[in-house]
Amino acid sequence: MQTVSFSMNVNGRAETLTLDPRVTLLDALREHLDLTGSKKGCDHGQCGACTVLVNGRRINACLSLAVMHEGDEITTIERFAADGELDALQAAFVEHDGFQCGYCTPGQICSAAGMLREIAAGMPSHVTADFSETDIALTDEEIRERMSGNLCRCAAYPNIVAAIRQVAA
Repeated sequence: MQTVSFSMNVNGRAETLTLDPRVTLLDALREHLDLTGSKKGCDHGQCGACTVLVNGRRINACLSLAVMHEGDEITTIERFAADGELDALQAAFVEHDGFQCGYCTPGQICSAAGMLREIAAGMPSHVTADFSETDIALTDEEIRERMSGNLCRCAAYPNIVAAIRQVAA
């Protein structure tokens, strides 16, 4: 079997991996770097449980090959808590009970962090009223649309929206 060596920065650490070029980013993180926070839900990019940040943008790690991320900055849920302290999004999820079983929570939090960056950058969504406006109002509708790629079987959606709204404020 042919392997490829490549390097990427994962949660602030330089990592060099030698893998089969068909290994997904999700499998590289979970099976080769022991970062199991990102979950394998559907393995088809439909549930969002595997969401991570690549260079600050959210992606489904199950749909991306690891070798494509040579030199990229990968942020997983493990990076969010610094020195044992919860990140603001993590704390808001706890406060608003934005999780029940918790399986989707790592992907939800990574996606919410990426979403908040998108809004700060003035990137519109399908429900943004004026696409030329860069100061986007963070309505519940806007949050729900932007988080629609992250599914929660426990249906904690109102609590997730409340947690995101709190952090955005």
